[in-house]
Order: sequence, then structure tokens, then C-alpha cells
Amino acid sequence: LVSTETPRGESAAGSVMAAPTGLKRAMALALAMLLSEVHMSSGFYLPGVAPRAFKNGEPVNIKVQTLVSTETPLQFDYYQLPFCAPKRVRDIPENLGEALTGERAHTSAFQAKMKVTEYCKTLCRKRYTPQEMEEFQDFAILDYRVNMRLDSLPLAEMQTFAYEDKPDDPVETYNLGYPLGGKLETSEAEKDNPTSNADQFVLNNHLRFKILYHPVDSSDEAHSSHSEDNGNFIIGFQVVPFSIQHHYTGKWDETEVPYVKLATCVQPPNGQFQPHVPQVINAEEGGEVIWTYDVIWERTNIKWASRWDVYLQMTDDKIHWFSIVNSLVILMFLTGIVGLIMTRILRKDFARYNESALSAEDKYEANREMREETGWKLVYNDVFRPPSHATLLSVCAGTGVQLLIMSILTLLFAALGFLSPANRGSLLSAVLFFYVLMGVPAGYVSARFCKFVKEPNHFKATLMTALLFPGVCFLVFFLVNLVAWFKQSSTAVPFGTLIVLMLLWFGISLPLIFFGAYLGFRKDAFSVPCSVSAIPRQIPPQMWYMSPWVSAMAGGLLPFGAVFVEMFFILSS
Repeated sequence: LVSTETPRGESAAGSVMAAPTGLKRAMALALAMLLSEVHMSSGFYLPGVAPRAFKNGEPVNIKVQTLVSTETPLQFDYYQLPFCAPKRVRDIPENLGEALTGERAHTSAFQAKMKVTEYCKTLCRKRYTPQEMEEFQDFAILDYRVNMRLDSLPLAEMQTFAYEDKPDDPVETYNLGYPLGGKLETSEAEKDNPTSNADQFVLNNHLRFKILYHPVDSSDEAHSSHSEDNGNFIIGFQVVPFSIQHHYTGKWDETEVPYVKLATCVQPPNGQFQPHVPQVINAEEGGEVIWTYDVIWERTNIKWASRWDVYLQMTDDKIHWFSIVNSLVILMFLTGIVGLIMTRILRKDFARYNESALSAEDKYEANREMREETGWKLVYNDVFRPPSHATLLSVCAGTGVQLLIMSILTLLFAALGFLSPANRGSLLSAVLFFYVLMGVPAGYVSARFCKFVKEPNHFKATLMTALLFPGVCFLVFFLVNLVAWFKQSSTAVPFGTLIVLMLLWFGISLPLIFFGAYLGFRKDAFSVPCSVSAIPRQIPPQMWYMSPWVSAMAGGLLPFGAVFVEMFFILSS
């Protein structure tokens, strides 16, 4: 929330004093009076995160998204499986970040109205072939969960658990989505019975939606689009899945959908189920499935500004503390090793220097040469020698500056609240936006380094800065996208999105990098504190463990050890 303040009245600056001290006092007095006269504050919400209030009885749209599993990285579109669908499925417009992450959203056949509680509404009745039932079973075996959203809030299943050291203090947390199905729970006696359904899977064909709402109060009315009607904010979107083999009496009448009377349901006020059996997935013969749902509205005291707290709360703080301690230990270990090595090198170097200074005065010239060729002085005149791959160094320097500024700006805007989780895909969109715009500093730094290392081919260095790193990333992304496309996953990026990425790359990033390089080549080269010898010093043969490949792997092992725990949580979230 970004606030702006409107002052009332005119500020009295007092009489203008001739002396500088009097002028400072007058300015301070005027500022104090201006701040004291502030009486009114107005605010505005950032685009995409403004609250919306719904009037009583107003329809609310439940959107369906993807099928996601923790057993496999492939996610699929909701309508990849033969669920109930409306007469016309509309795709919800998505931004670039949503398109790249595969967060497709569509309209659904679920119907809900603000503060209108309904039980056992019929979604549809469908007869499935054995092949379609087998698809449901395959997804249930891989623990796929169905994702939906309402008013930008993801559907979540409430779960309660307690830590071993705090059994009397249960913790409530959200698990996004609901399980498509699961293995049929049977007793030990049924497992031993060869004719039982112990190895069968059930399908969650009944959903009980519980939607939390909070009425618009006086403090929220200024931010509501329906404040004059005293609407309600949607605070939570919860679900409890059931597996019920529904039955109906008489002849099925499609005109009565969604209010078909089922023998396995009763109407309010209790909304309980009659004794029933679960909906077993029959992958051999197929079968009929009746999809139903409940919509229950419940008032809550949670404010709209706090509705994301339950989604963002951390329940694994112990493991994260271990990660923090692990990172600190590795950091202290590396710091100690580097400090010890530097101390020993400098101590020996100063000892040789003092010893040579106390030698005979007539050998001063020889001792001076000895001092220059011991310890770190061996490479004193070769430190700033241009490397064998000077162009690659310039490209890496420019790309590193581009990534660094992009990361800083992204974290800054996220901390200020511009990248709210309510605005889906905004984080990835901001990363791409900032990366493209930071082409100017990337080209500038690359040009300065290119001029410093005396690289004659300026065009080649600038072109590599614009193409090398994004080209490698795009190649890997394209190969992964081919696999997702072959598997018919929803993460497969459409061809139109690939065209947009190419336009951002060659239409914006490339010209900005060349413009930054033009500014950089107009500057003088970096000045160095020492001269470079004309003859490069010969490097003696190194052991096998000092080769560049082994050193690179060993050098990256400790940083990986500092971040691998957090990376586990990021990749499995």
C-alpha cells in the first residue's frame, strides 16, 4: 500500500532572515508547521492487487487451473482429464510470467453466489470408457492434486498436525489443491481377502467448498468497488474432498441439473451424506460418475490485508534453522581458511623482506631483486595481463552486472509490495522486464573491460554479450519445452510466447546492449596501479587436482553446500 498525504491550509514560513542561521530556523519552522497541518491521508492499491467486494447474491467465478504432483515435475491442464466442463470453456487472459510457468486458468462449471450456501449441487453425470478411467487411475497413482482459484486465492485443503515436542499445540496449515483420488482404505481382514478391493483406487467426485468472507467495514469502504452496497471480501477458499458413489431415483433429467435429487445426499440444514460407498475407479470396464459439490459460506474476522498469511506461514522452521546454521558454519570455515593462508603468506613475505633489509649494504641491488621475486611479488607484474580469452572475460563481466542489477531491482520491488502473490506471474514477468532493461549497463561494463584488455574486435565482444548467456538459457529452455510439449504438459510454452521472448531479446535487449557499449567505448580504459611486464612469466606444471575443471568443481562444492537445503524447499514447494 503506497500512501500519499494531502496538506490542509498554507504553511507559514515566517519572516525571511538575512543571516544564514535565521534562514535555517525559518525553514525548519515551516517544515514543522507543514507536517503538523497534515489532516488527511489518501491511499491507492497497486494494479492487480486491489480488493474487490461482492454484493450478496452476486456470482463468484471459480476458475480451474492445473494438475500438479510432487512425484513428477510434469503438470497438466485441468481439462486434460475428462472433467465436467461448461458449454463454452474460456481461457483466462494471462501475463508473460503465467505463460512461462504454465499456470493456465479456465472457466469452470462450478457455480457459487456470495453468501448463498448450497449442498449437493450436481455438476454433471458422465459415463467413462475404460481408457478414460485408466487415465484417472494413472493420475491418482502419481498423487496429482487439482488446483483452482477464486478471487486470486488458490484452493487449499486445511490440514492439522502437531510436532512431537508439542503434541498439545496443533498447527493448522494449507495444502494447495485437493487430491484427485487415492488408494482405497481397507481393513487388514479385507487385505487378506483375494476378492476384496484392496488394490483399487477411488475418485474424489464430491467437493465441499468452504469460502471465508469478511464484510466491508468503514475502514475498507474507500477501497471497495461496491462500498455503497456494503459488500463482502473473500478471505479464504478451502475444500474437503469426498469419494461418493451417488445414486438417484427415477429417470435422470438433464434439465434439473444442478439441482438433481440424489439418494446419497440430503438437503440443508444438516447437509450430511446418507450411508454410501466410495466411487471406485474401474479401469477395466469403465463406468458412470456423478460429480457434485457443496458451497458453504463462513464469516471470519480475518481482514482482507491478512488473507495471504495462512498461505505464507512457515511450518518447517526447525529445518530452516539447520540450513542457516549450516550456511554460517561453511562461511566461517571458508573465512578461516582464507585468513590463515593469507596470514602465513604475508608473514613469510615480511620476514624475507626484513631479513634482506638487514643484509650488507653493498648487496642492496641483489636484495631488491630478491624482494621483488618472492611470495606474491612473483605475479606482481602479471596480474593485469590480458587473459587468453579476453573477450569471454568482458562478456562475463557485462552479463554479471546485468544479472546483479536485475536481482537487486526485483528484490526491491518485491519488498515494496509491487510483486504481490495475488498478481499471478508478476515475479517472473518482473525478472524478464528488468533483465531486458539492464542491457545498457551490461553493454557499458563489457565495453569498458573490452577496452581494458585491448580487444580489437569491439563488435564481436558486444554481440557475444547480447547473445551468449541468453542464448544458452534459451537453448536449454527450448529443449525442456520440447519434452513438455511431447508429454502434452501444460508447462509447454505456446509458440506465440516464444515469439514474444524473441522480440524482447532482439528488439529491446540487443539494441540496449549496443547502446551501452557505445557509451562504454567512448570512455578511457581503466588505469592500473602497476605496470605489466613485457615477457609473461612461465607457469610451472600443475598437479592433476589443480587443473581448471577440478578446481571449478571443488570451488563450487562449498557454495552448493550452503544453499542446497534451501534449494530443496524451493524446488519442492
